[in-house]
Amino acid sequence: MPVVDVHAHIYPDKIAAKATHSIGDFYILPTFGEGSGQHLIDITAESPITHFLVHSVAVKPGTVESINTFIANQCAMHPEFTGFASMNQDYEDMEAEINRAISLGLKGVKIHPDIQKCNVDDPRFMKLFEIIEGRIPATIHTGDYRYDYSHPRRLRKVLKTFPNLVVDAAHMGGWSVYDIGFDWLHDLENCYVDTSSSLLMVGQRHLRELANMYGTERVMFGTDYPLGDPIWEIEQVLGAGFSEDTLENILWHNMERFANVKIS
Repeated sequence: MPVVDVHAHIYPDKIAAKATHSIGDFYILPTFGEGSGQHLIDITAESPITHFLVHSVAVKPGTVESINTFIANQCAMHPEFTGFASMNQDYEDMEAEINRAISLGLKGVKIHPDIQKCNVDDPRFMKLFEIIEGRIPATIHTGDYRYDYSHPRRLRKVLKTFPNLVVDAAHMGGWSVYDIGFDWLHDLENCYVDTSSSLLMVGQRHLRELANMYGTERVMFGTDYPLGDPIWEIEQVLGAGFSEDTLENILWHNMERFANVKIS
């Protein structure tokens, strides 16, 4: 059975260590691994994980194109990778770059409102959502008790404005505010969630509860590599007591529907 990690960050070798340390500093958490695509493959070689949805975050508009080219090249090198583009709210010609990213084979877009310091319902991001609605999905970092940029209530506004936009509200709908995330997002049909950077805080019992509350057809497995240890993360999900059919959805089929891809 394929097992897809839908939330993995990768970086070029020359900046991987620096980027990994930076994300650890942002969350005040230890990091795991080097942050490179090859390291991600190497450390999971003996694990059940077979495929990865990979992306990065464009902190500055000037890095958008190079990140998207890098992710596309990594996907060409590693058939187990599915790539998402990055976008910055201040990038000048969003539509042209989204079109280029799609032509490169990228299947969606990733933004991180907290790191990018821009409300997810800011008009600049709303322009992005207008461009991609009905075309490609978005993975959006959601929730943080320290910030308001990605609060689930803001994402609710986005999804009410763009009802055909498909979104992964990453980190079970709200990193560190998981139950608040559910309250704002549970009834939005096109809103998926992933398990990345959640299991350490919610534990296996509450993971099952949240998954059943959202509907297990909307929950996807993710690790947040290099912030999370993929081996530990998959062990937690496999040991959480889900049925075989539910596991197939969480580990595989839901990602296929979310990203409109076939994994084999």
